[in-house]
Amino acid sequence: RNAAWTLLYTLVEVSQDFMMSFPFISVQLFLIAAILAPPQPPPPVSSSPRIEYLRTVPSVREFTKPRGFFSKMVTLLAGTDEDKPELLRPYSTAQDSTGRLLITDPGAHGVHIYDFERRKYQFLKGPRGKQMESPIDVVCDVNDDIYVSDSARQQIYVFNTRGRFLRTIEGTGPDARLQRPTGMALDRSARRIYMTDTLRHQLLVLGMDGSLIQVIGKRGSGPGEFNFPTAVTLSAGRVYVVDSMNFRIQAFTPDGKFINSFGQQGNQSGTLSLPKGIAADTDGNLYVVDALFETVQVFDAAGRLLYYFGSTGTGPGQFQLPSGISIDERNRIYVA
Repeated sequence: RNAAWTLLYTLVEVSQDFMMSFPFISVQLFLIAAILAPPQPPPPVSSSPRIEYLRTVPSVREFTKPRGFFSKMVTLLAGTDEDKPELLRPYSTAQDSTGRLLITDPGAHGVHIYDFERRKYQFLKGPRGKQMESPIDVVCDVNDDIYVSDSARQQIYVFNTRGRFLRTIEGTGPDARLQRPTGMALDRSARRIYMTDTLRHQLLVLGMDGSLIQVIGKRGSGPGEFNFPTAVTLSAGRVYVVDSMNFRIQAFTPDGKFINSFGQQGNQSGTLSLPKGIAADTDGNLYVVDALFETVQVFDAAGRLLYYFGSTGTGPGQFQLPSGISIDERNRIYVA
């Protein structure tokens, strides 16, 4: 496999008590032995919670390997499915209400769905003749309907929880036309989709039906302006946008008013080099993936660096060109 795209898909957890058990983990000793050592120099805050590497999500082939006697017999008689998709370029992640893990993969032109509890796998690629080309981000609504942004198709694909294709959101009219839809965040109570359009250099606010509600920002480097925004997340009544080529994170109110920003270009802890993904934990801390640093930096809501984890490599808890990040309700962190 091309080493440039052999990306680690790492699952970690923020916890004060790493002896808690989770369904993904089968060997307690593995958790203890694989606690991530922070990069040097040490983070500025020593009282931060520990980041503990839990596991790397298995390949599709490994995850779907027959385990029961009957399944092995069927495979022996009928052969294996050689056309089964594989993780090629995992880009972003999300979780639905049942705990299924969804992974966008522009290399495989689709979305992988891992159901760890039922040990089932599904692959979404879109309707016949209009399949996904470059799926970037994925989110789920209150009904577990699945929304996937496709930067090349310039639209959002919508599936139901079973994977049946429902519709696309493309934007109509000059103000609503999507150019390169990338990051998404759902405000489930307000029924709004916040989406970064990287080539428009704007944050779009859409209704669940795709109607354009608001356009936030324009290209520039001033407050509330963007230069290739890539990702967005919601936390504590604020909308946080990764303003990638301005090397900063900007905060807005839900109705688009600029609040503040933090970050600057640099090559030391607390600065940004190529910020890509962002997510928030239940305490309101912000986790920013930097593809060039190949680490995840954690900031508080005011933009102060708390700690960071990860390093360059292919070992457990290491990254190569990381991009997307998501955090579930139990503060388990998923990094693509």
